[in-house]
Amino acid sequence: MNDRVTTLPSADHGYGISQDQRHKVMRNTYWLLALSLLPTVLGAWLGVATGITQSLRGGLGLIVFLGGAFGFMYAIEKTKRSAAGVPVLLGFTFFMGLMLSRMIGMVLGFSNGAELIMTAFAGTAGVFFVMASLASVIKRDLSGMGKWLFVGALVLMVGAMINVFVGSSAGMMAISVAAIGIFSAYMLYDLKQILDGGETNYISATLALYLDLFNVFQSLLMLLGIMGGERD
Repeated sequence: MNDRVTTLPSADHGYGISQDQRHKVMRNTYWLLALSLLPTVLGAWLGVATGITQSLRGGLGLIVFLGGAFGFMYAIEKTKRSAAGVPVLLGFTFFMGLMLSRMIGMVLGFSNGAELIMTAFAGTAGVFFVMASLASVIKRDLSGMGKWLFVGALVLMVGAMINVFVGSSAGMMAISVAAIGIFSAYMLYDLKQILDGGETNYISATLALYLDLFNVFQSLLMLLGIMGGERD
């Protein structure tokens, strides 16, 4: 959905894109990624404050989430080269924040909920810093990772969908651990694609990194809530 490029790289993994162009894409991606966090926070706050997502349980929640997410990603794909691309992306991040609000509300029900959320945020930032550092020093072409990571993410999504109906805490923990690993690797892959010139559209690049960060944060928060949540 987010237009992962499969063009074969040149010997220096540069994809024929100049260094200045690559830096421009990375710079624009970082700015837009930072901006995209604001609608996410707003959506999460609105969802917690109004309880609008509390009724989205089980199959209904899954249908709304998948329908909304894939609908937005399709729209982003169609508008990424136009002036509408950024507003559509920001609308998507607001929707994702809204969908995240139910989990955040549950975590805030713990006496240490705010601490768990900050820990998950710090952990996600730490993962991003490590992956960004690795992407800048690894010289090897990582484009071959893409298909394996896609298969892993697909298997993960199927497992998560099944667990919505099974409701297993152990299954959720296993899925969360796997998601952290897969999307951390995806983060490295996506950052390396930008640095090597394999991704030249900053809206597509932002979408890819946003999804990586969102999934790592959500999975960390789920794990912390299951393992470290404290009741009064």
